[in-house]
Amino acid sequence: MSARSNLPPSRPRQYAVLTIQDVPNPWAFCYLEESMPTAVLVDGAFFIKRFRKIEPQNSFNAERAADLVHRWATAHLTSRTNTSNSHCAASQPRHRRDLYRIFFYDCPPLDTKQHNPITKRAIDFSKSNEALFRRELHTRLRTKRKLALRLGHLSKDVKWTIKPAKIAQLLKGIIQIADLTENDVSIETRQKGVDMRIGVDVASLSFKQQVDQIVLIAGDADFVPAAKMARREGVDFILDPMWQSIPDGLMEHIDGLRSTCPKPAVRLDCPTI
Repeated sequence: MSARSNLPPSRPRQYAVLTIQDVPNPWAFCYLEESMPTAVLVDGAFFIKRFRKIEPQNSFNAERAADLVHRWATAHLTSRTNTSNSHCAASQPRHRRDLYRIFFYDCPPLDTKQHNPITKRAIDFSKSNEALFRRELHTRLRTKRKLALRLGHLSKDVKWTIKPAKIAQLLKGIIQIADLTENDVSIETRQKGVDMRIGVDVASLSFKQQVDQIVLIAGDADFVPAAKMARREGVDFILDPMWQSIPDGLMEHIDGLRSTCPKPAVRLDCPTI
């Protein structure tokens, strides 16, 4: 007995029914695409970074960020219609897929006290703007329709680092170590368990045949093994890099590229489907 026979039955597929009387021009009969359930997976850290580039004035507005997570994710449910030389486009509304669920992956914020290496002053990061924003964002996302919050954790290996611009000045001899101020350093944290959760959910959705399409909002190549596996199972795998340019080599591992958010102020060349 194959492993697939032990899986729960997949959802029955839904087809649009069109009679000949519904077609203005019977000779221009066109095929209607079946309704496909879609899952949208959002890399939270990547989304927040791009959100702040698109709307810098709302960098710490958790309500706005939560609304846009849902809005830009559900925008993928509506297919684009090409109206040129198409009898179908003139007579039928845009096809809208079913939403299976939106998954948002992130980590709780840093909530410990750390000493700034320049001033030696203790800083309570649980009260920082970033921590307050992250906690409110997670709270608001939990109330969104058909949205699941997947939280990993932060690595305990927390380090201070000099900001890149200051490192460049140090290397050029423009400034010395003694010239650094408390604002020239930042704390560096690493997320743990986020990529693993994305991979597990992609595998589960694919093997259980719960969706026909997966949209991943992310910007790196960590998803490639999961994308390969999903495509082998017949899942349509779409990448949304939020207008961030991606290496050409990634195109061979996805079925399409589409960004539904507005372009940032600085134009990034990124093709869409």
